[in-house]
Amino acid sequence: MHPQPSRLFALGLRALLGALLLFSLGACSSFSARDPLRIDLAGLEPLPGQGLEVRFMLKLRVQNPNDVAVDYRGIALELEVNNQPLASGVSDQSGQVPRFGESLLSVPVSISAFAAMRQAWAAAGYQSAQGLPYTLRGKLAGNLFGSERFSDSGTLNWPAPLPRKTPEYSAWHNG
Repeated sequence: MHPQPSRLFALGLRALLGALLLFSLGACSSFSARDPLRIDLAGLEPLPGQGLEVRFMLKLRVQNPNDVAVDYRGIALELEVNNQPLASGVSDQSGQVPRFGESLLSVPVSISAFAAMRQAWAAAGYQSAQGLPYTLRGKLAGNLFGSERFSDSGTLNWPAPLPRKTPEYSAWHNG
């Protein structure tokens, strides 16, 4: 005697629901409590620009304080200086930040002429080039279950000009 089609459907549905339950439990285990990644601005290197844009290679140091490696497949970021948008960039690079380890990521960023003019206009009213606040926001594209968002902020301190009455200044200006 052959089982009825409705009984086969019920058995198949139970098997599918069981498989989905197991899959969801496995997915939940990947969401276990973990510490956020520590991502810091590590440096900027100039790149050739095109037209009126300025380009840099932005270096990010990514530290993983967890006992599980973090895989990524792409990165996007935005940089604000003095509370004004300055640069943005994306990269489709992929890799892994090892467990209890770190990686240095490079992301090309562009500064439009408009953003540069806006920064210059804002800096004209600023007292000095010391202590300009910056904020870096972005995300590391992750696996099927989401991306790792990050934020870093601090101050940019440019080297101070030499005082006028130093031997270095005199030697440079007296030829």
